Amino acid sequence: MSEELKEIQETAAPAAESMEDYAAELEESYKEFDERRNQTYVPEESPDAEKWQELRQMQADKTVVKVKIKEIVKGGAIAYLNELQAFIPASQLSLGYVEKLEDWVGKYIEAYVITVDPEKKRLVLSARELLKERREAERQEKLAAYKAGDIVEGTVDSLKDYGAFVELEGGVSGLLHVSQISSQRIKHPGVVLKEGQKVKVKIRSVENGKISLTMKDLEEKESQEPERFEYKSSGEVFTGLGDLLKGLNL
Repeated sequence: MSEELKEIQETAAPAAESMEDYAAELEESYKEFDERRNQTYVPEESPDAEKWQELRQMQADKTVVKVKIKEIVKGGAIAYLNELQAFIPASQLSLGYVEKLEDWVGKYIEAYVITVDPEKKRLVLSARELLKERREAERQEKLAAYKAGDIVEGTVDSLKDYGAFVELEGGVSGLLHVSQISSQRIKHPGVVLKEGQKVKVKIRSVENGKISLTMKDLEEKESQEPERFEYKSSGEVFTGLGDLLKGLNL
């Protein structure tokens, strides 16, 4: 399952991780880094004061910076920006889990400045935040290709109690709510669907970056269509009741 689909599915249910959890994680990572450096207050009139001011502006402007990973420390990586040491927590190096930090040494990454604290000499960067924004922009571009009423094909990616997530073309995911799977009432999507199954769905809506799907509407539409048949007479072919009656002069 792609990271994008995981995040979409997580947003469909209550968030498990709060901003407080994120702040605590970042603080714990930097605590270990502080203990390693054991550095103290840097007065504003120091030679680096202007550099710290520039970094504050970069943070405010959300400037994309490119840095090279110099070394690995417990909890993250070290790079240099404006000739000042910057810390990148392991959780902020990538969108996914980083198993071997050592593999990042010598690599260049693009990132945002997310913490500037000259008093504690804290300079923190995040590649993850930048990558998330770029991924979301790409996703929004793909979403623009879909509109309500479109009938498309997709693959059932996962089943939840409340419905099924269907991966559409381009890696975009839509939610097929359990109430929209069949005209018959079912308690769980697994009664009708299974992961990996190819399905035809209709787009109900595209709102707030999310796609809502239905199979029930297609099922009902098919049941309302008149039965088609062929009748041959004197070399002529009639399809449907109307044509047949017309051919028989009725």
